[in-house]
Amino acid sequence: MKKLLVLLTLCSVFQTAAQNSTELTKHYEAYYKEMRTQGDVNGIIGALTHLNILQPSKARKDTLAFVYMNSNQHLQALNTIGIEKNNTDSDLAVQVKAVSLKSLGQPQRAVEQFEILYERNKNPMLAYEIADLKIQLGDGTGASSYIEYGIANATDQMKHAFFERQQPYEVSLKAAFLHLKGLLIFNNDKTKIDESIAFMDQALAIAPNFNLASLSKQALESRKNETNTEEK
Repeated sequence: MKKLLVLLTLCSVFQTAAQNSTELTKHYEAYYKEMRTQGDVNGIIGALTHLNILQPSKARKDTLAFVYMNSNQHLQALNTIGIEKNNTDSDLAVQVKAVSLKSLGQPQRAVEQFEILYERNKNPMLAYEIADLKIQLGDGTGASSYIEYGIANATDQMKHAFFERQQPYEVSLKAAFLHLKGLLIFNNDKTKIDESIAFMDQALAIAPNFNLASLSKQALESRKNETNTEEK
C-alpha cells in the first residue's frame, strides 16, 4: 500500500512538472513572438534562452547565436554554439562562426568557416571575405584564385561595406576586388608599384568614393617617391 502511494505521488509530481513545463514553453513562445514584433533584441535573447532550457533545440540555439551576432555580441554568439569547424553545422551556424571569429580578430579560424560556406554556395561575396582574410594571413597564393573569380563574377549590383572612416560607406564589390588585387601584386613583389597603382586607379574609376583604395594609392605613390629618391 505504501509503495502504491509513493508511486501515485511520484506520478502526480511528474504530471505537474510536465504541465508546468508545457505552460512555460507556451508562455515563452508567446513572449518571443511579442519581442520580435517589438524589435526588442534583449527580450528575444531572453525568450530564446528560456526556450532552449525548456526544450533544447539546435535550430533554436543557432537562431540565438545569430541574434547575438547581429547585435555585435560576438563572444556571446560563439559561447552559444562554439568555434569548432563542423561540416554538419547549419548554414546559419557556420555564418555566425565566420562573422564572429572575424570580428574578434581570429582570421585563421574565420577563413575556415567562410570556406565551408563557399563550398556550399559559391558566390563573389564569400570569395571576397576569403581573399581578404587570406591576404591578412600572408597567403597570397590562396587569395589569388578567389580574387580572379570575384573580378569575373561580381555584378554591378553587388556592394561591399567599409568601416575605416568614421562614417561607413559602400562601394562596388568589383572595385573592392580590384583593390585587393593591387595589394596582392605589391605584397608579392615590392618592385611592381606601378602595376599595383594601376589596379587602384581601376578601383577608383568604378568607385570614386573608395577611400581605402585612395589611401592605398597614396601609400604606394609615397613608396615610389622614396624609392626614386634613394636611387638618385
